[in-house]
Amino acid sequence: MEKQAVQRAREAFLAGRSRPLEFRVQQLKSLQRMITDRQGEIATALKQDISRVIFNHTVVHYLAVSKLAQWAAPRHVERNLLTISDQAYIQPEPLGVVLIIGAWNYPWALTLQPLVGAIAAGNAAVLKPSELSEYSASLLKALLPRYLDQELYPVVCGGVSETQELLRQRFDHVFYTGNSTVGKLVMEAAARHLTPVTLELGGKSPCYIDKDVDLRVACRRITWGKFVNCGQTCIAPDYILCEPSIQNRVVEGIRQTLLEFYGPDPKSSPDYGRIINQRHFNRVMTLLEGYTATVGGQSDASQRYIAPTVVKDVPPQARLMQEEIFGPLLPIVTVSDIDDAIHFLNEREKPLALYVFSSNKKVIKRMLAETTSGGVTVNDVIMHYTLNSLPFGGVGQSGTGRYHGKHTFDQFSHHRACLVKSLGMEEVNVVRYPPQNPTFPNVPGLPEILVGGFWISCLVPPDSGNLPTEISGKSGKLEHHNI
Repeated sequence: MEKQAVQRAREAFLAGRSRPLEFRVQQLKSLQRMITDRQGEIATALKQDISRVIFNHTVVHYLAVSKLAQWAAPRHVERNLLTISDQAYIQPEPLGVVLIIGAWNYPWALTLQPLVGAIAAGNAAVLKPSELSEYSASLLKALLPRYLDQELYPVVCGGVSETQELLRQRFDHVFYTGNSTVGKLVMEAAARHLTPVTLELGGKSPCYIDKDVDLRVACRRITWGKFVNCGQTCIAPDYILCEPSIQNRVVEGIRQTLLEFYGPDPKSSPDYGRIINQRHFNRVMTLLEGYTATVGGQSDASQRYIAPTVVKDVPPQARLMQEEIFGPLLPIVTVSDIDDAIHFLNEREKPLALYVFSSNKKVIKRMLAETTSGGVTVNDVIMHYTLNSLPFGGVGQSGTGRYHGKHTFDQFSHHRACLVKSLGMEEVNVVRYPPQNPTFPNVPGLPEILVGGFWISCLVPPDSGNLPTEISGKSGKLEHHNI
């Protein structure tokens, strides 16, 4: 079934169905209509999968359909002296058939956002939603063929075996969102076909809190970003770094914010979610073993409920600090100062996101200049993800490639280098044809350009804005023809 779906998608792509801009716009509008028409069913599926009832039905709005023609148009580039009368441009063109492997924590957004970019760039796309969010996956498989071209955009459901079979097929690009363990397997499978990949992974995204900051505001924003979706967000703050002198104030600030957000019993709050399945529940609870929660710590296995939990004075070598938590546990690690914090961050893998809270411009500047991460937000969390003009993606172990807005279009496009020359002015080309004479006149101080394997002097610098009147070459001085 998987092989047939890929083959049908490739045949439809080779027939040229996905290339016309009018078709791409029509498919994008149909996708938005599906989300709008079916938002009630989608919200129900989300509630069944991860106990979340809020669904953002503007997922397609991030790509401005009105700009699609502009993005797909030839992008003209600078020319040199030898191509001054020619056409030189970059032409974005579809890659072909792409595979999109979605994630369970945001099963609609993290599957449909890449799909929007794939459609916009003119590709066919095979979708593989996560089997862990089974209700959303089944609904997507049922709905998508009613709104989009069934052959160009098939949905393949299933688990590990179905995903492995898909990865045995040859694609022109693979876009995977998930953990790094599976990401390595995806990259290995894609390498057999020399298929490029986009890996949106994760890691331990740190949150540094400077002592010179409004702690009430910082704690509110961190608490929201950490515990939304029960901590199951790839760019959620994974841990806090702060000086010992403010640690207790940070804990108290988070405690008060949790009371404000979810009430005295988060378990009964309609705004607080659940862990996706029993295996992940057990995994998160294991991370807490050996520690006494400063805030929260309660759990109920029958409901896969883990309370918003804060643990302070966590040693850097603790298991809590060795793997991505992906749950509602927030460890606090103390550092002596900004130098210690930067050293701590740079000793570890590059994170998907870095969060810095400070009112001190020097502290902010140092954090930006002396650390690295996939993305960074200062004095807030997660919000860089919402700005579609910014590329979203990881670096190193946190991923490769980027998307959002035009960046998604570019990620799913081949940027073809195009040079269109005329058959005229052949006398200028004589300098690159054999037989070649290595002894040419040279004008000191003037730039040179490489032609036919050797350098020739330009009598007028290329960036002077003037066309040359002469070019030194093997046949002496060549007259420049006005263009």
